[in-house]
Amino acid sequence: MLYWEYYVLGIILLPAILLAIYAQSRVQSTYSKYSKVHSKGNLTAMQIARAVLDSAGLKQVAIQQTSGHLTDNYNPKTDIVSLSSDVINSTSVAAIGIACHEVGHAIQHHTNYAPAKLRNIIVPICNFSSVVLWPLIVIGLLFNFVFIPNSIIGSIFLWAGVVFFGSAVLFNVFTLFSEYNASNRAIRILEGGEFLDQEELSGAKAVLKAAALTYLAALLVSILELARFLIVILSNSRRE
Repeated sequence: MLYWEYYVLGIILLPAILLAIYAQSRVQSTYSKYSKVHSKGNLTAMQIARAVLDSAGLKQVAIQQTSGHLTDNYNPKTDIVSLSSDVINSTSVAAIGIACHEVGHAIQHHTNYAPAKLRNIIVPICNFSSVVLWPLIVIGLLFNFVFIPNSIIGSIFLWAGVVFFGSAVLFNVFTLFSEYNASNRAIRILEGGEFLDQEELSGAKAVLKAAALTYLAALLVSILELARFLIVILSNSRRE
């Protein structure tokens, strides 16, 4: 493959990378804005999360504080919603939106929402692929272009790398569905309750939409990374 072709392949990723940078910036700016807007109901994110879980019949789901900034999560193995120190005791519309989003994940788990279950199943595969992916690619390239040009062994390693790249794409697909669904559940929870007024609800929606954009960007990056890798393999195969 010629150098200019590698340059073109790099350009392929540029839109997704720019979107990822924009999405991250959008999350930070939106959260910063609405973390300063406090709800008139004066209920904390933890109090609202607890009320929603209880009303959904999920009194067994615990809520705990976790360290870090925007590290909020739901762990289906322990059945615990973890809210960051910035969120758990805050009455801001940003914190309330984030807490309800994590509650949405808990509801997903207890209603067997398929994309969330598939995402959890594929996590160990992705963890394994993150360890072996690049060694497979390096070994495959060495076999094909240094040791034994156009070798079957080299091709096996390279295509194994493609499979592991594919697992990352699948993970991001399931993650995108899960995150968008959790945000939609959070919005429905807030719309159906009396926790926020319409102006405050708009702020919570803005935070959730900004966060969802980061998962869309991650999916696009993984798809284009896979496409770029496939183009490199197929292009070099045709030239040999």
